[in-house]
Amino acid sequence: MSLPSYGHWDADPFDHPREECGVVGIQSPGSHSAALAAIGLFALQHRGQESAGVAASDHGTIRVHSGMGLVSEAFRDGDLDGILGDTSIGHTRYSTTGASDPCNAQPLVVDGSNGKLAIAHNGNIINSVQLREQLLERLDCRFDTTTDTEVIAHLLANAPGGTWPERLFYGMRVMEGAFSLALLTPDALIAARDPLGIRPLCLGRLPPEEGDGWVFASETCALDHMQAEFVRELEPGEVLVITADGVRSEIFKGDENRGRALCVFEWIYFARPDSMMDGRLMHTVREEMGAQLAREHPIDADLVIGIPDSSTSAAVGYAKESGIPFANGLVRNRYVGRTFIEPEQRQRDRGVRQKFNPMPSVLRGKRLIVVDDSIVRGTTTPHVVELLRKAGATEIHLRVCAPPIKHPCYLGVDMATREELIAANKTVDQIRELTGADTLGYLTVGGLLDVAKGQQAGGFCDACFTGNYPVPVQLDFSKMGLARTG
Repeated sequence: MSLPSYGHWDADPFDHPREECGVVGIQSPGSHSAALAAIGLFALQHRGQESAGVAASDHGTIRVHSGMGLVSEAFRDGDLDGILGDTSIGHTRYSTTGASDPCNAQPLVVDGSNGKLAIAHNGNIINSVQLREQLLERLDCRFDTTTDTEVIAHLLANAPGGTWPERLFYGMRVMEGAFSLALLTPDALIAARDPLGIRPLCLGRLPPEEGDGWVFASETCALDHMQAEFVRELEPGEVLVITADGVRSEIFKGDENRGRALCVFEWIYFARPDSMMDGRLMHTVREEMGAQLAREHPIDADLVIGIPDSSTSAAVGYAKESGIPFANGLVRNRYVGRTFIEPEQRQRDRGVRQKFNPMPSVLRGKRLIVVDDSIVRGTTTPHVVELLRKAGATEIHLRVCAPPIKHPCYLGVDMATREELIAANKTVDQIRELTGADTLGYLTVGGLLDVAKGQQAGGFCDACFTGNYPVPVQLDFSKMGLARTG
């Protein structure tokens, strides 16, 4: 599915997982809810930069506006003036199924035996090709996109059951994969989270000046920007239906032995550092990851720096634990356009220099500990190391908060193929040699999970490190699979 304030962008040569998607839902009586949804999407921009859109329900009529690019590009002055209604959903996209194309921008609207339905989706349905074939055979549905989201929409718009929770529970029984959904009907706003809770979703309450209504979003930072008070996170398998009569919640009673499997990369990288999950601030969690990294891989050095901005919290944690001073050694250019840097290898060195500028007066003559959140392909880390050496660093010791990534993600993160994952094909020492670093240390899976679990007993999906997927996966899954089926 889906240039944040601190993350990365489409066609980004920098070596990180690609973002997912962000969803919001608003019920705000007497207000222009689509405008409020757009504010929430700005807060979730880091989760996807390919397209953005909103849908609003106004006296039974659902209207949609979507566009390509950042939220600021998708919503120009006046674009939302006609998207009226006090109930709306919104989406910002990074594509994990289907190309980055205007037809795949969300929210999508379909019509079925259960009426009209608008949908915004974060996640990935790994059996979407099979489900689409079944829908075509059984209902002769018309598909206008190449996304799994449209498959979910048609499935739910025609699902058996007299209530929306019953229809969503039917969907949970037949869909395999990850999803957090924002759904809009002519008279209801619906939130749903997959039975394993792989993708995050939280609920908030709007203040009286905003109609005393309800809001849900992928992250709590969006609630903050919409001035909503955090209420709680949705439970795995929960369906929340908000109507004029109030709020109703039901939880899927499926295979209770499957447990909980929140994507651990939400904690390492995806969620904004000012978001809360499981009652913990992501900035603090990442500081603890950095501290654990310092305990597992200590080294004598002069300074600790982070790769800005996503690794700053972990670098601060490493510095505190080790007693080695933290410094800002790289400055990130926040205004490099998304299309400025081409993805070809010959452009990578220029791309690194355009995004990062070292400060030689800070780095010259220093032994550096350089903290990064992850290494995926290993294609650009050597350029960062070279940049630091040219700035005068005498030693570079790489420390990585994600364990070696050896397996692709099929559940909503565009990670890379197994052939492209450097840790799946090289040893740690071979990776160190390729990057040009003096030493290289990864956080262990055990150390990561010790930090992530903290005081809560829930589980995490760590399949990209271990290969232990929480659901059966198709190892030949392709994000363009629906495009090939026509």
